[in-house]
Amino acid sequence: MDSTTFVYLAFLLMLSIFLGFELISKVPATLHTPLMSGSNAISGITIVGAIIAAGTAGNDTVSIILGTSAVAFATINVVGGYLVTDRMLGMFKKKPGEKK
Repeated sequence: MDSTTFVYLAFLLMLSIFLGFELISKVPATLHTPLMSGSNAISGITIVGAIIAAGTAGNDTVSIILGTSAVAFATINVVGGYLVTDRMLGMFKKKPGEKK
C-alpha cells in the first residue's frame, strides 16, 4: 500500500469516527430503541460478510483465525443488541393486573 492510499484511508476513518460520534450524540433518548433495532438488522449483513471472508480464507492460518473471529464478534454484536432492545421494549409493556 503506498503512502497516498494510507493517508486517504486514515482520513476516511477519522472522518467516519467524527461523523458517527456527532450523529449519535444528537439522537434524542426516545429514538434510541428504534434506531438500535434498525442498526442491529443492518449488522446482520456483517455476519454474511464475515462468513464469506472466513469461507474464502484458503489455507492461510491468519485469514482463518481473523475470519472466524469476525463471525464470532459480529454474532455477539447482533445477538447482544437484540437482547438489549428486547429488554428496553419490555419496559413499556403493561404488567399483569396493572391499569392504564
